[in-house]
Amino acid sequence: MSQPSQQAPQTGLLTGRAKNLALAGLFLANFVSMLAMNVVGTSMPIIIADIGGTQAAFTWVVTATMLASAISTPIWGKLADLTSKKVLLQVALIVFILASAFAGFAQDPTWLIACRVFQGIGVGGLGALAQIVLAEIISPLERGKYMGILGAIMAVATVGGPLLGGLLTDTVGWRWNFYVAAPIAIVAIIMLQRTLHLPTRKQKVKIDYWGTALISLGFSSLLIWVTLAGSNFDWWSWQTAAMVGGGLVALVIAVFVELKVEEPLIPMTLFTNRTFTLASIASIAVGLAMMGTAVFLGQYMQLARGRSVIESSLLTLPMMAGVLLSSTIVGQIITRTGKWKRYMVAGAVALLAGLVMMGQLRYDTTYWYVGVSMAVLGAGVGMTMQNLVLVVQNTVNPAEMGTSTSAVTFFRTIGGTAGISVMGAILAHEVADYFKEGFTKLGALMQQNPDPAVIADLQKFQESNAIPKIADLSAPVREVVESSYGHAIGNIFLAAAPVAIVALIAIIFLPNIPLSNKSNAERISELSQREKAAPSDAGSTAGAELFGDAVRVATGSIPVITSEGGGRDGDDGPSTAR
Repeated sequence: MSQPSQQAPQTGLLTGRAKNLALAGLFLANFVSMLAMNVVGTSMPIIIADIGGTQAAFTWVVTATMLASAISTPIWGKLADLTSKKVLLQVALIVFILASAFAGFAQDPTWLIACRVFQGIGVGGLGALAQIVLAEIISPLERGKYMGILGAIMAVATVGGPLLGGLLTDTVGWRWNFYVAAPIAIVAIIMLQRTLHLPTRKQKVKIDYWGTALISLGFSSLLIWVTLAGSNFDWWSWQTAAMVGGGLVALVIAVFVELKVEEPLIPMTLFTNRTFTLASIASIAVGLAMMGTAVFLGQYMQLARGRSVIESSLLTLPMMAGVLLSSTIVGQIITRTGKWKRYMVAGAVALLAGLVMMGQLRYDTTYWYVGVSMAVLGAGVGMTMQNLVLVVQNTVNPAEMGTSTSAVTFFRTIGGTAGISVMGAILAHEVADYFKEGFTKLGALMQQNPDPAVIADLQKFQESNAIPKIADLSAPVREVVESSYGHAIGNIFLAAAPVAIVALIAIIFLPNIPLSNKSNAERISELSQREKAAPSDAGSTAGAELFGDAVRVATGSIPVITSEGGGRDGDDGPSTAR
């Protein structure tokens, strides 16, 4: 009897039960990273207080992870094109879990921040490599439903992580927030070792050290500036000039370096691919919507509605339900029909509508409206986030799969990190203005009808910028605080809406290229067989790499694409599916 779980001997491709087991290990690795990243969200105030940290330390504990994740993502992607994807995935898991374990032993903020940097490096690898490996074993046509599963995993971990973290903190202590993922990660490593068998392409590894250093320096400088400007120093200051100017200069130099080196970290030729460029632009907006709402919805529920941490997590379920349902359902439809663009355009419209609806939030907005707004926004994120990666993977050179996939993920993380910082700065300014207006009116009222409890609360606000617990405030002061945060958080969602318009325009102009029915490993195997079959004296076409309906001619470090028919990038001509 034939075995259903076999690996094709000619190419090393996974099929049947072997493929399903490999996918299970891949999804488990992705889940453990997302869970471990989100599990500390509700416990972070307690953690920082316990190890003697300040508000600045709190900011850096969050920022360090996101920054390290963003900067390391393209590095992992480039290595995936040059070395074993399986080994890299396991290394990323090991780095992440060791960093988490050491974070659990943290005794001071510096220790915790350093561990969070390494956590971010591991997360950057796991986030990009999961999608790269998926592309290696699943065709774009079939990949839609699996991209939907990845989106669902993200949604479940985003909701379940904070709930689990709150439970662990209240029972066995906050340090178990960092330990809880270790057993799952060990299982994931073993499963990947036993089930994930990918074809290995031997080639000399050449690291783009200068490009890596310059790109890391440039984006780090800009992201740190966005994080600190407006709080640690003024937006218009010498620090701004130094960090923005230095970052831009580093990135400009990096472009010239990437054009010259043999194995660039981010090949500039990727930006000649219209699909890649537009998808990267749209990913920035999606990252802002996904990460920004996750952060500020929690603040809205706690500071504008007076809900507890656990209640806040449960009240944001409509957002995650929207992500989960839309990503899985649309993923299944894309796989069955092969049509993707109409759903991504609908997702971009939902993204814009959700942000506009969220822009109307106030402290007394009915919960049904808040829930519907979150669900619409979540549906927009679910229909666009993973599918942007899918359409890029469908069009790029198979040899650049890791680089292109990680680049799209990189831009999404950049958008989220920058968006959180800018939205946070706007929030602080708006809240201060509403506080001033509300407390001025309340102070005038107290002069006519004094209330000792209200006057005492007003004095606390004058003496300190810290916000007391909402439940401890007198009713009039509490109403001012909740009203201020409710109105301000609504304003920042509305301010983010123009970014969603940019995403909608970018997605509308994405070339409607049919999805291929071959995995990346199959495409590379096919190219390899064609190269072996081609005569050595084939003239100017010798060494050409067939790719879709185009010929990618080997020209050193800068590949050139020449059209040989319809269906090219930017053309709605005949199908390029193979």
